[in-house]
Amino acid sequence: MRPDLAVVASMVPGGSRVLDLGCGDGDLLAELIGVQGCRGQGVEVSPDAFHACIARGIPVVQADIDAGLPDFDDASFDVVVLSQTLQATRHPARVLREMMRVGRVGVVSFPNFGHWRVRAYLGARGRMPVSRSLPYPWHETPNIHLCTLRDFEDLAAAEGLRIGERRLLDLDGGAAPRRAERRPNLLAAGAAYLLTR
Repeated sequence: MRPDLAVVASMVPGGSRVLDLGCGDGDLLAELIGVQGCRGQGVEVSPDAFHACIARGIPVVQADIDAGLPDFDDASFDVVVLSQTLQATRHPARVLREMMRVGRVGVVSFPNFGHWRVRAYLGARGRMPVSRSLPYPWHETPNIHLCTLRDFEDLAAAEGLRIGERRLLDLDGGAAPRRAERRPNLLAAGAAYLLTR
């Protein structure tokens, strides 16, 4: 499992009812269901990733989260996860609203486009960065709404959401060194947030 998914998994209480939006091939759900005793459900738009979940026995529905979550009732999950997916949505604010409608709490992780390496790459080379944490050239990237930690925190506040916890991520997706707390928007390559209403 990717290091960032391990950080997200550690933010989900064992035994929770979990909805994973943009679940990919189901790695996170496999961990949550198999190790942490959660009851999980995935939502995935990619046919290949959807079929990978089915092949692994991961409960999943194929849907576009940008269109909302009409098949899920209010507060029907303890935790809704949006891991490395928010920046790839067309309507991030709407997606956040929907995830918080169907879940009691939300866990959101994303890459930080304010990280000093991203700034330096763009400043020095005049090109969009390509790195381990951002491996796609600009014309193939799924990231369509780039944001910094500050941008996300402003959006969460505008949506009336409270940040219960923030875990900073390093370039490999694992926990960032403690010094990143001094200037997180500059020093963290990404973050995972626990949100409540």
